[in-house]
Order: sequence, then C-alpha cells, then structure tokens
Amino acid sequence: MISKEFYKNLNLVSEARELPKEDLYEIIKRAFIYAFKKKYGNESCKVVLNPDKQEINLYKVEKVVEKYSEVPQEDGIAEILITDARKLKGKSNVKVGQIIETPVPMAELSRPAVNMMKSTFNQSLKQLEREKAENYFKELEGEMILAKVVEVKDDFLILDIGRNITTFLPKKELLVNDHPKAGDTLRVFIRKVEHTNKDPKVYVSRNDKNLISRLLETYIPEIAEGIIEVKGIARDPGDRTKIAVYSNDPNVEAIGACVGEGGVRIKEIIDALNGEKIDLYKWSPNIEETIANSLQPATVTKVINVDPKTKTSIAIVPDEELSLAIGKSGQNVRLAVQSSGWKIDIKSLKQAFDEGLVNL
Repeated sequence: MISKEFYKNLNLVSEARELPKEDLYEIIKRAFIYAFKKKYGNESCKVVLNPDKQEINLYKVEKVVEKYSEVPQEDGIAEILITDARKLKGKSNVKVGQIIETPVPMAELSRPAVNMMKSTFNQSLKQLEREKAENYFKELEGEMILAKVVEVKDDFLILDIGRNITTFLPKKELLVNDHPKAGDTLRVFIRKVEHTNKDPKVYVSRNDKNLISRLLETYIPEIAEGIIEVKGIARDPGDRTKIAVYSNDPNVEAIGACVGEGGVRIKEIIDALNGEKIDLYKWSPNIEETIANSLQPATVTKVINVDPKTKTSIAIVPDEELSLAIGKSGQNVRLAVQSSGWKIDIKSLKQAFDEGLVNL
C-alpha cells in the first residue's frame, strides 16, 4: 500500500522529537504486529516498510505442515495445512516446511485493531523518547547545561532542561544571590542521572564546586585546551571562590588569560554566578610560592616550616595584614587551605618574632 501522508507525518515526528527514522520504523512495525494480532489472534505476520517507494505492506506468515502440531512450536510461526496452502497459492508445488507470505489489505484491520496500533505506537514512542533522553543526560553527567525556569515553588524550582524533560532544583542548591523567576535561564551542573520507570531523574545544582570548573572551560579557551591547568578550587557558593591556576606555556600568563582583556572573561563567569566573587592565584611548583599566593589579597612576608609529609606550613604576614590574611570568619585562609591542599597556620610578624620563628 502506498502512503505518502504516512511517511510525511513520520518524518515530521522524527524531526520534531529528534528521533532517528529507523527507530520510528521499528516502533511502527511493532504497532502493526499488535494490530494484526488483535484482528487475527495468534497468527504470525511481517511488516515491510519501503520509505523509498513510500509503501507499507503487511503479510500473514505461515509454515506449511502435513497436520497441525499438538504443541506450540518454538519458532512461533502459525501453521497452514498443505492442502489449504496449495488452494491459497493456486500451486501444486507447495511443500511441507515452506514458509508462505500472504498479503493482508490494511482495510481488513478492524477499528479496535487500528486503535490498538495507534495506542501501541504512542506508548512505544514515549518510551523511546525516555530512553533517548536518559542516554543523552547520562552522557552529560558531570557537565554543565543551560536550563530554563518553568515555575518557582516555595522549596524548589521546576526547570526545563530539554528533551521534554523537567527536573527539580531545590532552593538549597541555589546561590544566595539567585532570585530566579519563570522564564529565566540558569547554568546548572548535572550531578547524577537516575533511571526510573518514567522520565529519567536528573539531579542538578548551582552550588557544586564542579560548576566553576565547567564555567572556566566554557569561557576560557586556554583551560579547555589544557594550556592552563586548574590546580585547585575552593568555594563558598554564592559568596566567594578561590582558584589556583598554572600555565603550561611560558608565553601564556595564567591569571591574565583567565581574567581576559578588560576583565571580560572573568566577568562572564561572575555574571553566570550572579555576582559570586572569584579570586585567582598562581600555582607554582615551589610550594612556598603557592602557599603565599593562596593567601592573596594579603601579602605574605615568608613561608616557613613547610612539611611535605603532613602538608603543614606557617605563613608570616605583616602585622597590619593579619586580619586580611585570615579573612572574615576565617574565609580567606580556609579557602586558601582547601584550594592549595596545604594546612596554613598564619602568624603576624610580631607573633612570629615573639615565638622565635623569625629574627628581625
């Protein structure tokens, strides 16, 4: 049977839902088989789709037998007596064991059978979409995506993340400076994708430290290309992040490349985080230098008692910069410790002199 409209609609579904035509063809075949069984019971059939000729053909499939089997056969093919097969085909050379295929006009399918076919197709299509969506987001696990806010509830946001999938973003996973409304877009990090009997469950966050890594890769090409390495990240989500960077190319200055001309690159990252402050410092193979840099914006006079086994150290700072080095509620030193991987005990110059750690 030629059906140009059928293939036209199938192509539209393929394009609109981003599903391969071949997958849709398999769904159609299964749907026709269900419809056939609704009409003819346990008879076996075959569906042949020919997109080039825009044809759909349905065949009853039967095995020629001398007499009917007393028990169901493993191949599941319906049986036809050789006498009936010879009458059907109008041939005397039909043999036992031969498989014969008889065309079935589509018009013979009953309305209940057609309705079942449509229902089966829609169910299979939805299941295929779910499987494709799950595979798609599973590949994005550990990555950043752009999501659209659909609705803001008391404790969570409903986000449209594409592929006809929505997810919940708990407000505890938002940044303190985030005040989203319906229609806004947010960059979120996919923490985990979980299989369910319905749509995949996608867990997203704005608080995750790895969101910073993905933003750096997005806005700073040298990081994406591996020219600049991110050696450490520490974060108080929504407030401040401290990042250690290192350039593998002597001709590329790590901090400058990350900041960008006129600060444009770092500004894009800050904007994506709704104003979260970003502190960049240079990592160095020289541990003392890395520790000193990590305490910026404070100036470090000297780093002493560096112990590689315990990863402990003492940083000495000018008396007037002690509070700056420690930071409000200890934030600066805490982020320095987390991003550098070194425990840092901070002493003012006077404290260090009084304890005999340095000589004036």
